[in-house]
Amino acid sequence: MKNIKNILDNSTLKTTPQRLAILKELENQGHASIEEIYEKIKEMFPSISLATIYKNITSLKEEGIISEVCLHQKPKYELSKEDHAHFICKNCGKVIDVPLNKSIINDIEEKFPDTQKELYIYGICKECKKEMKKK
Repeated sequence: MKNIKNILDNSTLKTTPQRLAILKELENQGHASIEEIYEKIKEMFPSISLATIYKNITSLKEEGIISEVCLHQKPKYELSKEDHAHFICKNCGKVIDVPLNKSIINDIEEKFPDTQKELYIYGICKECKKEMKKK
């Protein structure tokens, strides 16, 4: 995985322990809401405020280091990476990255240049299907 510290060092943002912790949490969780990040980070930084998390998330997003995944619930955030789709479980809300075929991306970019590409697929994840079969 990417070296989190290098990502910040190569940006215009100052490398702070709080930003490093936010990025490490996103690396660990894959996709997380601001509240989920806050709950984990306040274990390391008990005096950190939710407002500080919001400000840092905004800065990291504006810098292109993280991306916002707009869901029907609260948005979640992830480390920025190649174009991909998101599978969202309608039962548990888990978000899973799904690779996209490069030809799909090229077709979209050819027809709609300079657009933000977001693809969401909804269904039931494997874990929830297993649980449903048990019942």
